[in-house]
Amino acid sequence: MNLTRDLIFSILYIVGMVGIITWRRKQKDPALFFYCGTWTFALMLTYFIVLEIFYASFYFLIPLAFFSIFAFFYFTEKRRLLNGLIFNLFLISFGAYLLLLLFETQNIFIGGIFALIAVPALLILLFGIYILVVFLIWNGIIVLKRESRSLANLLTLLLGIALTLYIVATVFLINYLPAWINVLLSGIAVILIYLFIVFYNFMTVSFLYQFNRPRYNQNYIIVLGAGLINGERVSPLLAKRIDKAIAFYWAQSHATLNPPILLMSGGQGADEKLPEAIAMKNYALEKGIPERDILVETNSTTTLENMRFSKELMDRESSGGAYRAIFSSNNYHIFRAGLFAKQAQLKANGIGAKTAFYYLPNAFLREYIAILMLHKKRHMIVCCTIFGLTGLLALITLIA
Repeated sequence: MNLTRDLIFSILYIVGMVGIITWRRKQKDPALFFYCGTWTFALMLTYFIVLEIFYASFYFLIPLAFFSIFAFFYFTEKRRLLNGLIFNLFLISFGAYLLLLLFETQNIFIGGIFALIAVPALLILLFGIYILVVFLIWNGIIVLKRESRSLANLLTLLLGIALTLYIVATVFLINYLPAWINVLLSGIAVILIYLFIVFYNFMTVSFLYQFNRPRYNQNYIIVLGAGLINGERVSPLLAKRIDKAIAFYWAQSHATLNPPILLMSGGQGADEKLPEAIAMKNYALEKGIPERDILVETNSTTTLENMRFSKELMDRESSGGAYRAIFSSNNYHIFRAGLFAKQAQLKANGIGAKTAFYYLPNAFLREYIAILMLHKKRHMIVCCTIFGLTGLLALITLIA
């Protein structure tokens, strides 16, 4: 019975994956990871439910409850940091569920899944900090070789060096320092752990936001501006944002014969010869987009202004009526841009253009710092509280 059940599910999974890959490869936007991942999750959930019915247990209701809570919050409002926290609670409950089910059923398949999760997690716990340091320094060197030597492009390298110094100080100096100083320094470790948890939550919600797949019924696509080359030409990074919007434009046009308006949003910087939106419009015209389907917003200088001024323009164009809009930016930027859209009271989610892999760690680190600054009071209170408590413990240790 067990072998027959597992064989049936294995065949279903393989047939389903082959069908999905065949179907999606014919589409302009295959999104194989999204569709294959969804199929994997759905069939795995079905397998667990069937298995538990066989053993007359219903442990799956626990992670399912967490996932339902996450799904409710996520589909109600995707642009929310809380979504990452709830999803991570689901992952923790799912890991505990797998362990419980493994003891209950002694199922080899579940044991394999648990090993795939547990072994990497154990390695990260044991060696994660050292792997991270090596990766950050390596990535920082790669970015320096391929990009300009600005402070923004030095973030991964600087973080790698800072963590190296912290590890060296912890390993070699801890035995030579007074106990009260070691207690005080432990506060730094706790703060680093807190900041890592915040970073992990941010990465989780940013990853989930990549799966946003808007329907082909949009009235506008806002393309967020970026710097120009020599103050007049679209940069490769900005070109990817425009190309992503153009791809959606043609996909919707073919699907519904009703293409959206491309709204190019970007003002003129002090070192630029023309507004970014005009350069973006010229690029779209060269790509074959009709001029009638392009609007320009040339006053914004920040992402928040992109959203506010674009909303004002769309409100005017729609005569105050209802409309549907999305925005296009690079994949590492769309979640924070979504937060700014929410702040501007613009109901719009983002579609992300791909970014070179080597650039992503530095870019996400920059986004994370920006997210920290958006809620700096909250994080300052937490960090000051941690440092205050460890300072009190250090004082007690010194007196004692």
